[in-house]
Amino acid sequence: MLAGYAVHAEDSRGRRFPESPHPYRDDFQRDRDRVIHARAFRRLEAKTQVFTRRYSDHFRNRLTHTIEVAQIARTVAAQLDLNVDLVEALALVHDVGHPPFGHAGEKALDAAMQRHGLFFDHNLHALRIVEDFELRYAAFRGLNLTFEVREGIIKHSRDYSLAEFPELGEYLLDQRPPLEAQLIDLADEIAYSTADLDDGYEARLLTLPQVRDGVPAFGYFFREAEREYPQAVEKLQFNEALKRMLDRFVGDFIVNTQSQIESGGVNTLADVRALPRRLAGFSEEVDKERLEAKGFLNQSLYLSPALESEKANAERVITELFDFWMENPESLPASYQEKAQQEPLARVVCDYIAGMTDNYIYGQYERYCGGETSSAAVP
Repeated sequence: MLAGYAVHAEDSRGRRFPESPHPYRDDFQRDRDRVIHARAFRRLEAKTQVFTRRYSDHFRNRLTHTIEVAQIARTVAAQLDLNVDLVEALALVHDVGHPPFGHAGEKALDAAMQRHGLFFDHNLHALRIVEDFELRYAAFRGLNLTFEVREGIIKHSRDYSLAEFPELGEYLLDQRPPLEAQLIDLADEIAYSTADLDDGYEARLLTLPQVRDGVPAFGYFFREAEREYPQAVEKLQFNEALKRMLDRFVGDFIVNTQSQIESGGVNTLADVRALPRRLAGFSEEVDKERLEAKGFLNQSLYLSPALESEKANAERVITELFDFWMENPESLPASYQEKAQQEPLARVVCDYIAGMTDNYIYGQYERYCGGETSSAAVP
């Protein structure tokens, strides 16, 4: 049973190109499956989350992170009586617009675009992927996803203004997105906040005392784990504390969002859309813990000197390749040369680079720029 404020598949605003109903899957189930079978989704397996494969292939990549987000998002959605199929589709597609090399790659690509008066936004790039770049069907370009999934792709993590983005006018920019879309961004943050602590500790870039002191919620649960499992090795105590921290974040997310729904008098999807604020969120106490974890990771892991050579290498590869293709567009694949006849060359080059995996872009760099891509050894 879905809540009245959930998105019901039979009430979908439909697809850009009408299709006949499927005999045993509703529209959001079909969208989920189309995302899973998309090339852009498969490429996430070879894109960096935090640690590139040149550091180690032991840690999470963009695909495994996406799967973890989907697991958390499904759990939250089920407890709130939301449409789990729509939530899963949105969770699985939420990162397909990311370029190689994680946030370092995104930063470099945006900087390159800004030199040409443009910008890179991974949400808007994801929309371009599902609307145009994926070629799987004879009847239309793209995946022909439902309105609700396309809307969630661009609105799950931020609001866009109609004045600044008139091309997105069809996506009800003056209204809040459904709860199914609202919960994706925080499920994403729960997933990476706990996973990055795990990977950082495994990589020996974070020490146990650092994490205990820097993330008070983790420290509390680690002391609990020590008392309950005094004979367990440190890593298993670490795992137990991290599991309890994740449970606390997810549990509070569910309870607080349900409380916001009730106190806001929300009964229908129209009610959700009409509110001046988003409903999905944490309690004040847990939101403070979330921010503490996020701040700790930013200072102690993401800005770690041990990762600087990898990030600098990634930015150099993207910047030099971007500049090369801007100066030598005839070296682009034929399909991208054709696109450059209708769109700005910088946007076409950006699209090409953003779709690459880490391994593929290294090969392109060595081919066209003749440079070394190996970085300094890291522990």
